[in-house]
Amino acid sequence: MQTAPNVSPDEIARFGELAARWWDPDGESRPLHDLNPVRAAYVAARMDLRDARVADVGCGGGLLSETLARAGARVTGIDLGQKVIEVARLHLHESDLAIDYRVQSSADLAATEPASFDAVCCMELIEHVPNPAALVNDLVAMLKPGGWLFMSTLNRTPAAFGAAILGAEYLMRMLPRGTHHYAQFLKPSELGRLLRHAGLELEDVSGLGYNPLQRKAWLSRFTAVNYVLSGRMPV
Repeated sequence: MQTAPNVSPDEIARFGELAARWWDPDGESRPLHDLNPVRAAYVAARMDLRDARVADVGCGGGLLSETLARAGARVTGIDLGQKVIEVARLHLHESDLAIDYRVQSSADLAATEPASFDAVCCMELIEHVPNPAALVNDLVAMLKPGGWLFMSTLNRTPAAFGAAILGAEYLMRMLPRGTHHYAQFLKPSELGRLLRHAGLELEDVSGLGYNPLQRKAWLSRFTAVNYVLSGRMPV
């Protein structure tokens, strides 16, 4: 039995509009292209991806999924956007990779394949869902003992509001207006608390720096705008 999806229809529609140009590095998804290598390297630095079973939750058009698959992971990518999953599947004809893409919710994957994944990645999704705690519980339920959870999101600070909303959406017009809602941003302490309540051990929190003019991204200690974190399921 399918569970009620933890998703806003408006969010699905908004990202569906970006689907056709998801793989265009100079299109509306260019920040994802610029940040993807840093996020993938963050994952690879903490675990051996060779033959690891990895779930990419909120995979969109498959940028991170493909990078993880090239590193040797067996990737399952899920998203509730039919259009973005269609784009992800089509791009496999160019990349010649084997990735299991599904239109599926995190709750359904957690229910049908609990404790099945060596790692779960969930990048830039939690700030778009109505119930962040429910999403975290789903992600943790997918993990095998000793499995890794990797997440990235935006901090709820004036700096993040200025960079992600005023800067990216209104001034530079890198993202469609309305992409982000400040009230849904989570502080690292809040997200860390959700992970611990779900039974995970928080391993690291790092800042994600990004210069959109130079199109450079990097890890840093500055977590006031964008950050990535990792946690591990106890063995």
